[in-house]
Amino acid sequence: MLKRGLQRWVLSRRWLTFFVMGLAFLLFGLGSLNLVHVLAANLALLGEHGWQAVVDGGLWQLLELLLSGYASLAAYLVFKTCEHTLVHAWCSPD
Repeated sequence: MLKRGLQRWVLSRRWLTFFVMGLAFLLFGLGSLNLVHVLAANLALLGEHGWQAVVDGGLWQLLELLLSGYASLAAYLVFKTCEHTLVHAWCSPD
């Protein structure tokens, strides 16, 4: 259902595909940049304080960071899908 909706509403309109591609690029970039810094700090916290950091929520934060990573991956996939559609539309003979 999501695939059909994306194809019907976004990928069929080049201007909207370009707009969504830009948004996905920004989301991926912001999510990835933030993820690297916070994940490094979280792993340092868990390594330094061990079980106490887990009890204080360090493990929960690590799970949230993993979910954030997958959200960034989803944004990247949307970006690549839009890119693929636009490149093929612009390079194909009319």
